[in-house]
Amino acid sequence: MKKSIVFFLLISGLSFSQQQKVKISNLQPKTEDTVFPVVSYSENPRVENKINTFLQVDQLEYVPGSGGNPFKLASTATNSYSNYLYFYSWDKIETPKNILSIAMDGEASGAYPEGFSIWENFDLRTGNFINAEDLFQSGSIKTVEGIIQKRVKKRISDFLVKLKSEKNPSEGTQDQIALYEDCFTEYTLNGIKYFFGKDKLTFVAGRCSNNAMRALDDLGSHEIEFSYKELEKYWSSYARNLISGSEKTDLTSLNNKLYKGKIDGKYSITVLISQVYDDASFSAKYWYDKNKKLIEWNGKIKDNHISIIENDYYSEETNQWIFKALVEADLQGRKIIGTWQDYKTKKYLTLELEEL
Repeated sequence: MKKSIVFFLLISGLSFSQQQKVKISNLQPKTEDTVFPVVSYSENPRVENKINTFLQVDQLEYVPGSGGNPFKLASTATNSYSNYLYFYSWDKIETPKNILSIAMDGEASGAYPEGFSIWENFDLRTGNFINAEDLFQSGSIKTVEGIIQKRVKKRISDFLVKLKSEKNPSEGTQDQIALYEDCFTEYTLNGIKYFFGKDKLTFVAGRCSNNAMRALDDLGSHEIEFSYKELEKYWSSYARNLISGSEKTDLTSLNNKLYKGKIDGKYSITVLISQVYDDASFSAKYWYDKNKKLIEWNGKIKDNHISIIENDYYSEETNQWIFKALVEADLQGRKIIGTWQDYKTKKYLTLELEEL
């Protein structure tokens, strides 16, 4: 008990001084629809650069320093989502020393407008995005997922009891009951949103309704809170060091990582690996540092071996994608080493990347 009290007092003391050094302003040009965070961290420009690169490439599909309006693709729906994306606000959340959590609100408009809230969490020691699965021991992931699922189910169940207690339920109430009885609750760490607080971690599970049924959904999204102390027995060594304020860093997964390196030893590139899914597939974006134009990769990882396809264009004649290149590489600690093969010429070029 004494050890836990000292631990959390340490977190609290370190957090305030460290967080004062991290400043956030607005990416320009700021308008009512383009309120987007830019991080300043004079103590560590490398970390500052990594966080801003991740945010802008991941959310805006814009490479910092590439010129033009960074909101162009998002605001014209010429992004990969084919949706208009508007960003209305952001907020810096109070967290332990090593963590930066940013809440962002906006709207996506395709066939219909849809408001969204997202949370981006970063390790201020490295600039890396923090993946939920990296926070827990491999043998504890299913346990933590089970606890989250159980609490979501209880929240829904308690509300169903209230709805079903009505003596003469209206048609709307009956529709609500059907909605909640069919609700998906099998959330996993791989797909759930989350954010850090001063002394707790909050998971945000998606709501039970689709857009058409949203008016019936009184519960909305499900915020499931855990104190850090409550999760202590499940933490990985990475999480313990992260939460406690330790400067010791651990090797984490491939998910949401930035890599820098060269093709053929002379063409400098930067790569952003996106989420690795349960079937071991992933997508990535890379760009040549000289022209800063995004190129899509689609890949699979098995036993630290990575296979990637780079498409050239879609052929209307054959109804299929025409390959530009094939990548075969191995994940070796913080490095990715392999070959980039031109699909037309069959020529192999070396590929060497290292985690930024």
